[in-house]
Amino acid sequence: MAKITFILAFIIISMSTLYSQEDPCCKMSAIDKFASFGEQQAFRDAHPEPIPFTLLNPAGEMVTFSTPDGKTGSAYQIKGTGTSSKYILMFHEWYGLNDYIKQEADALQAELGDVTVLALDLYDGKVAANSDEASKYVKEVSKERAVNIINGAIDYTGSNQIGTIGWCFGGGWSLQSAILLGDKSKATVMYYGMPESDTSRLAMIKAPVLGIFALQDQNITPAVVSKFEENMKQLNKTITIKSYDAVHAFANPSNPKHDPEATKDAWGMTVKFFKENL
Repeated sequence: MAKITFILAFIIISMSTLYSQEDPCCKMSAIDKFASFGEQQAFRDAHPEPIPFTLLNPAGEMVTFSTPDGKTGSAYQIKGTGTSSKYILMFHEWYGLNDYIKQEADALQAELGDVTVLALDLYDGKVAANSDEASKYVKEVSKERAVNIINGAIDYTGSNQIGTIGWCFGGGWSLQSAILLGDKSKATVMYYGMPESDTSRLAMIKAPVLGIFALQDQNITPAVVSKFEENMKQLNKTITIKSYDAVHAFANPSNPKHDPEATKDAWGMTVKFFKENL
């Protein structure tokens, strides 16, 4: 009997090990899952080399702030009008804090007026010129360092009225920041970022969430988005999902497959969402 029990235990352990080897993504965090996409040629191909662009007459300036790990972080800041203490933390897509992101920051601040926009640099000064470099930089991002940058930015704002927004790589970090912010988070927008699947972490979100996705996305698929929405609703969280018949990164003007019509509609929803919730 002991021998049979031993054999059965061995089979169960072997099957468990085999399952974990076959489906390692089940063990990954949302951030690690996104980073793993960079190893896929198809995902890199979905991010063609950015069309060159230089932002003329930027409305903001680069600022630095202390981070809890004893270092400093940096961000592109456009101050709000008046004496408002409202902030939006903006997160770049996988190319880094380039002039396209700074242009988005300028545009969003101009729309909202009394809100200061802080576009964080999670790459610590690195900006990718192509998808191969971007894939490398995404994988090099330490979650601990990114969290320290975000927490340093939160301390820098001194505010308890903070919204977040991000695209692609930054879309995932926008959602993660809502978790970090807790009650300080008032509105979260994520464009085709990897959703968090851990419901214990989703339960920590206090702000309403606007998720903007692409039906033709081969990685952050409609099924992934549907499960995210289901999880949020089961937790009684406020979430709005809008999916466009477009490719991943459709709202990025540096993408040759940029979809202006979908981008305009999504932008209108984004501005309205922040005005209503922040």
